[in-house]
Amino acid sequence: MKIKLYPLRKNFYLTILTILSLILSAASAHAQTPFSGVVKKGDGSPVPHATVKIRGTNISTSANEKGEFRLTSVPEVPFYIQVSSVGFKPQDFQILTITSTPIELVLLEASQLDQIVVTSRRRSEVLQEVPIPITVIGGQAAENAGAFNVNRLKELVPSVQLYASNARNTTLNIRGLGSTFGLTNDGIDPGVGFYVDGVYHARPAATSTDFIDIDQIEVIRGPQGTLFGKNTTAGAFNITTRKPSHVASAKVELSFGNYNFIQAKTTATGSVAKNLAAKISISGTQRDGTIWNVREERKYSGQNNLGAKGQLLFTPNEKLELLLSGDVSIQHPAGYPLVVAGVTTTERSAFRQYAKIVEDLGYTQPIVDPFAREIYTNTPWRHNQSIGGISLNADYKIGSGKLTSTTAWRFWNWDPTNDRDFTEFAALTKSQGNTRHDQYSQEFRYAGDLTDKLSGVVGVFFLGQNLQGLGQTEEVGRDQWRFVQTSATGEQALYSANRDLLTGYGITTNSTIKSLSAAVFAQVDWEVLDKLHVLPGIRFTYDKKEVDYDRRTYGGLQTSDAALLRLKNAVYSNQQFNTSTNNNNLSGNLTVSYRPSDKLNAFATYSTAYKPVGVNVGGLPTTSTGAADLSVAIVKPEYVQHYELGLKTKPTAGAILNITAFNTDIKDYQTNVQSPQLGVNRGYLANAEKVRVKGLEVDGSYQLQRFLTLNAAVAYLEGKYVKFTNAPLPLEETGRTEVINGVATQVAFKDVSGGRLPGISKWNISGGAELSTAGKLAEREGRYFIASDISYRSEYSSNPTPSRVLVINGYTLLNARLGFRSEKFSIFAWSRNLGGTNYFEQLQAAAGNAGLYAGVLGDPRTYGATLRFSF
Repeated sequence: MKIKLYPLRKNFYLTILTILSLILSAASAHAQTPFSGVVKKGDGSPVPHATVKIRGTNISTSANEKGEFRLTSVPEVPFYIQVSSVGFKPQDFQILTITSTPIELVLLEASQLDQIVVTSRRRSEVLQEVPIPITVIGGQAAENAGAFNVNRLKELVPSVQLYASNARNTTLNIRGLGSTFGLTNDGIDPGVGFYVDGVYHARPAATSTDFIDIDQIEVIRGPQGTLFGKNTTAGAFNITTRKPSHVASAKVELSFGNYNFIQAKTTATGSVAKNLAAKISISGTQRDGTIWNVREERKYSGQNNLGAKGQLLFTPNEKLELLLSGDVSIQHPAGYPLVVAGVTTTERSAFRQYAKIVEDLGYTQPIVDPFAREIYTNTPWRHNQSIGGISLNADYKIGSGKLTSTTAWRFWNWDPTNDRDFTEFAALTKSQGNTRHDQYSQEFRYAGDLTDKLSGVVGVFFLGQNLQGLGQTEEVGRDQWRFVQTSATGEQALYSANRDLLTGYGITTNSTIKSLSAAVFAQVDWEVLDKLHVLPGIRFTYDKKEVDYDRRTYGGLQTSDAALLRLKNAVYSNQQFNTSTNNNNLSGNLTVSYRPSDKLNAFATYSTAYKPVGVNVGGLPTTSTGAADLSVAIVKPEYVQHYELGLKTKPTAGAILNITAFNTDIKDYQTNVQSPQLGVNRGYLANAEKVRVKGLEVDGSYQLQRFLTLNAAVAYLEGKYVKFTNAPLPLEETGRTEVINGVATQVAFKDVSGGRLPGISKWNISGGAELSTAGKLAEREGRYFIASDISYRSEYSSNPTPSRVLVINGYTLLNARLGFRSEKFSIFAWSRNLGGTNYFEQLQAAAGNAGLYAGVLGDPRTYGATLRFSF
């Protein structure tokens, strides 16, 4: 399927508002029966001015200052009423009888964390009672903090790391583990599960799409393979969206900011037939770029996103619920270029140093001023993608449990262009990893109570994937000859005499990975003694991958001279291979949880986990004969052993304090390594013998009624290679020679055992505060608020092999917002990176390891205002 993308226009956001004209108003006949009640908080005090609405009708009213309300006419019983108020969780109540005594309705405050319900164990449970370390962020809270996608969510959850030079090259980790760091190789599975409404999203590009009508985000830390369909060796994101409602309603959100930022979101829901409700949500984001290309005179690193999601909810009876969902997200941004971050001296000869290469080509060295936000590249950057799918969730109540079936198909189209020499030189001029991905998944799961003392979940899962590299292209230009020339004598001198030898020379790659994953999993929660729970779990997994790889050279100077052909083939050569591999694994976990009261939950966990076998499809290193090194075509699976101790406590009223200590050992850790060979420019996968990550996490919150909310989290992480004897050299050591058997021999690998893992900061800290007070704005009852959140990360390595130059310095980010919110209307001003911190998110060596390295810049200071209203 080919989707043609067009730039979004600003007036598109105005057309979004026309969706409001589609809102369905459902009216039903009703009797002239009065009905009265009072809305209260959990402590018995009234909730003033709450909205009370009869579900499925247009009958509604507002409570008075004492929380009292009266409806003069209501339908015949039974019926449902929906009660809502700003700062509280909307709640439905079933009315079975009507009496002369006013009914009492109790609302829970939205930020009351000890009452948050999660589905991380595939059934609804109170957060603090679950013996798993989980961070929960409500959809509204995420939007308030400006976290409209996962990339921005990492500032709120210290244990989450996300690095992306573009949507495809995305690393999503929890506690420093999950995915390979750096350029993405499609032949490896992620170790962090990403689920939206129960559907597994296999490609990391899903993290770049905008959230659409999110209800809640659960970040689950640690292996969870006995609860979820796909392997989750490091954790999972469990995201749920709001379901359609029979109560006709709509909401609109508009945001405007600097860099011409415009974001519009709208959702409409209502009843379309008996037992059938529908919802449609649309989101659009547009922002000018923050990086200026001096040569092209245009901005890059902007945003241009359009997403939509539609749902139908069918409830034919009290036992069965069917949810049909379809979504699509189209992104057509002004590329995401890297800026030149520095040039280092390597251990190659003086002839091969970057400064000498540039001088011989007649250039001056690139300007190294990354925070000027200027680039000089001569190939346009493009990162177009479309991603979406269809799913059907069926829930059927059986006894005290629920049988769930989730059927889904998802697709991903990726159409990029990159300038991978990062400069105005015509060296590595083009890198296009065009990709098409289709996945089909099916999960059957039963979760519920088996007896008073025994509950659990059991399920089966199937995932089929077809990932195609479609004419993926790498091409070099007229300057590349000097970057690959090793000396000015001998056969290498032919490069100087034939400077057009490599002009327009490149490779086109077509590849296919067909994979199948199947699993059976189960976990039970057995209360063996009063308040003492034992939770064993088990999982069997089968994985199979088939690879077809075909790379062909094209272009360059056409010649029959054998010496010139050898020089061309030293840069790019034909490469073709087919391979298949499969693996199976039995893993599990055992958790013991002791809950002596509702204020304490102590637990200990031991688990084993597994990440499937991998395959290399980014080009293989070559042997001394120039043939593909098939010994590295298959990457061994990861095997995980994990230990964890945790405490979840409620020390005082309104306060929560949780502490978790953990240790994770991984055998045959899958890592992405960079090779100086252009033919493996995207890097290739390898195994480190053993790595270890251990740490301590502390998070807490405090709420003083509705006036003050505080939260803070600290994560101390220590990750290292316990044993990695064959790691690639870091950039600055490229060209190293060692005396072996009395002969000076160039080496390409080193022992980095004891070195630190990439992407892991020792200290990760976040915190936030909100202060609010009751007030009125234009006769609307609500609350004025001021809030801020801050995050800090200490330095971390930005290279699979520890490097003294590819290190990200620590940085602090401050965000703030100020405004007014009521049940139906909110307006506030906001700023992200208020202090204007200049920082890198990632550093990487340019292809060929000549000494240049480039960086992914974090966003500068942004600010704006947001308006929300609903009806």
